[in-house]
Amino acid sequence: MNIALVAHDEKKDKLIEFIIAYKTILSKHDLFATGTTGLRIIDETGLDVTRFKSGPLGGDQEIGASIAQNRMDLIVFFRDPLTAQPHEPDVSALIRLADVYEVPLATNMGTAEVLLKGLEAGFFDWRLIRRNDE
Repeated sequence: MNIALVAHDEKKDKLIEFIIAYKTILSKHDLFATGTTGLRIIDETGLDVTRFKSGPLGGDQEIGASIAQNRMDLIVFFRDPLTAQPHEPDVSALIRLADVYEVPLATNMGTAEVLLKGLEAGFFDWRLIRRNDE
């Protein structure tokens, strides 16, 4: 499955902790991330990650385009709800596309853990079936 990993600046450390905790599960999938987040994941976990541009420079939109093209199966986006983001419209568009295309999206560690446990158990296989049918 294709998994996007994104985090606002104040949440990057939490995302790295999460990825280290779930490295065994994540290592079995194709990982994608926005620029700075992706570089940190590669440097701090050793996982292979395809990097898009930084979020404010269009990375969120690139992930959104992947959703619209049915190329993204799950998104983990640790958002910082307490800090204004200059690219908030892009973040809103990404979340809207996840809803439109029924792509599971976690915006916090609790939900991300549930999604990865479900992924490990095979609960998201319908995403792969749907992709093959289109």
